[in-house]
Amino acid sequence: MLEPHEDVDDRLARHLMVSADRLARAATLALLFATVLGFAAHAAPAGEPASTQLKKDTAEAFDRYVDLTEARNAAELKGGTLLPWIDDLPEAERNEAYAALKHGEVKLQKLETRDNSQAIRCPGGLIHHWSGIVFIPGAKLDDVLAVLEDYDRHAEYFAPDVERSKIESRDGDHFKVFLRFRRHKIITVVLNTEHDVHYFRDARDRAHSRSSAVRIAEVENPGKSDEREKTPGDDDGFLWRMETWWRMEERDGGVYVQSEVASLTRDIPTGLGWLIRPFVTGIPRETLTFTLEATRKAVQHNANR
Repeated sequence: MLEPHEDVDDRLARHLMVSADRLARAATLALLFATVLGFAAHAAPAGEPASTQLKKDTAEAFDRYVDLTEARNAAELKGGTLLPWIDDLPEAERNEAYAALKHGEVKLQKLETRDNSQAIRCPGGLIHHWSGIVFIPGAKLDDVLAVLEDYDRHAEYFAPDVERSKIESRDGDHFKVFLRFRRHKIITVVLNTEHDVHYFRDARDRAHSRSSAVRIAEVENPGKSDEREKTPGDDDGFLWRMETWWRMEERDGGVYVQSEVASLTRDIPTGLGWLIRPFVTGIPRETLTFTLEATRKAVQHNANR
């Protein structure tokens, strides 16, 4: 039906404009879809996007970041502070946070270590720094340590994030362990990692640990006959460094467990942000949440056995 005062030529012109707009949008979607499929087909044989190298100034920036974070952790432990970012909250917020922990929530905080109030620049890389806390009701400190130190069973406790695990050596509270990580978010990345871990019993009801990933190798074609490790630091840059600090305290009828992780990944490459960004920015937070929840589950499972 013609609009009022609209002749046949006007209606034909309007119809052609609408059709052209629909065709343009359809073409744009088709191009985007073809680009995604084309990239996936191109990337599949090599596994992931083009490799990048860990540069010296990138590694040095992260080392500086870790040194300052280590100093802050040491000062807090020396001062007897276990959960500083909750205990230092105003009373109402502090009570609310503890109540949330008692109800099974994982409390997370994004951190940033600064050098004399200045942000630490990390050229060519991204530093991810998170701290998380979970409460395990009815648990004892020894129950938590038994799970964390049982690295041979971490592939059971922390599946599917940990695919393989093994204690390579142990000298008292000093461990050298192997962990194979599988992490997925749009893309799947498999990493063979080796860690140097020290545990410290601070008091009857308190303990902490310090873990450094001394080797991280991305795995190409995992599980296939041509599986191989890429050269550490000359890979896709999904995880170049990882440093972890754990603290545990038994009180309030259970154990508070805090894990703090600082990690280093590649920067977001131009043109591949849609693919890379969700992985390198989302995985650190999600992995920490999963690790704390899995720790609680493993401790409670062992207690029930």
